[in-house]
This record gives sequence, C-alpha cells and structure tokens, in this order.
Amino acid sequence: MSKPHNISDAEWQARCELAALYRMIAHFRMTDLIDTHITLRIPGPEHHFLINRYGVIFDRMRASDLVRIDQHGNVVDAAFGERRVNAAGFVIHSAIHMARPDMHCVIHTHTAAGIAVSAQEQGLLPISQHALKFYGKLAYHQYEGIALSLDERERLIADLGTHKAMILRNHGLLAGGASVAEAFHEIHFLERACQAQIQALAGGSQLIYPSEAVCRHTAAQFERDESAQIISLSWNAALTLIEHQRESYCS
Repeated sequence: MSKPHNISDAEWQARCELAALYRMIAHFRMTDLIDTHITLRIPGPEHHFLINRYGVIFDRMRASDLVRIDQHGNVVDAAFGERRVNAAGFVIHSAIHMARPDMHCVIHTHTAAGIAVSAQEQGLLPISQHALKFYGKLAYHQYEGIALSLDERERLIADLGTHKAMILRNHGLLAGGASVAEAFHEIHFLERACQAQIQALAGGSQLIYPSEAVCRHTAAQFERDESAQIISLSWNAALTLIEHQRESYCS
C-alpha cells in the first residue's frame, strides 16, 4: 500500500516504525495474543498518538492497522475507516503521553517473567547487569483491576514519576522513551532482567548481590555519553531480524 494522500510523511514514517516495533515485540515473544499495547506520539501540535487496532495479532501489524487517537480517547483516524481500540490501552498510555512529553513511545507487556516478578514482594532484584540498568530508576504501581477507570491515571502517573520503566504489580511491565529505539531498549533490558531473576530464584541457591556502590556505579554507566548511539545501533541491528517483512509492515 502506498501512503494515503491525507497522511503526512511524518505520520506515515511513524506508522511504519511503530508497526515494525509491534513485530519486533512478537519476534522476541513478548506478546499476549491481542492484548497489551504500544503507542507512539505523532509529530505535530495536536497531541495525537498511534495505537494498535484491537484484534490484530502483533506479528501481522501493518502501518494501516494503527489508529490515530487523541488524549481523550477519541479516534481521529479517517484514513482507513472504522477502527476499534482497547479501552484499557487508552487509559494507561494516554495518561503517560499527557503527563510525560519526553515519552514519545510507550510499551506495555504481559510476559510470564514480567508478571512473575510483578507478583514478587521484593520486585526486581539487583542480581544481574540487566537489572542494574534500572537500579534506583524503576517505578511500581499497585494493581487496581483491569485499567478501565480514568481515575487510575493520576495514581499511575504519580507512581511513574520521572522514571522510564515501571512494574505494574500483578500485571506486567511498562517502559518508554523518547524514540521507538529507546523504548525497545528499555523493555528488552527489563524483560531480560525479569527472565534472569525467575531462573535464578528457581535454581534454589543462595543469591549473590553486588554492593550498593557497584549497583549505583553500574546504573550510572548505562547513562554514559555513547548510550544514545548504542541504543540506535541496537535498534537498527534488531530491525535486520525482520527486514524481509518491511514491505508488509509498512503497508
């Protein structure tokens, strides 16, 4: 499919990039059938963002399957006809997009490892290099049921604070960033940290914890000057895993 005439080049580029991210999440097995969501802010003054059309499996997502929505939950996408979005996805993602202009892309997952850590009282343990990326930089939000209440948005945002990643208790993981690449980097590290924790705990042996000084030092290392370049390199490398699908997802 060629770009529709009533969609800007910037929006079409955002649609293609977000569709690729949906497929990347599927590639790394971080999906939950048609549930969970990824959103991306559309460049421009309207405060609109893209979310998946509810019912499309992630590894089949296309640019034309994405729905343009405003911060109040109104579908403002006329290019591709009638589209349905999930209310819970709107509640969580719109809250973050409204409160955090730096978070252009937001990813929410329900993986087995993420849910398991979200249900553990101690949360994410500082027992792996992946986990130390989030040392002192990870938020937690208590479970309130399926996220259908707009009242929950204020509490979710208050809990998130200035962090880019959050564990939703008894629910799953959430991460975001200023770009698709950064958001993917955050969720990839958080998911891998959760996987490592579940396997380490399953081993039944006494765990080794780095010192407080080492934990803080390692977390700071993830913020070094070349971090943005590394994130970009990682995303571009990951894209090669689905490069044969580009014509499909950018349609």
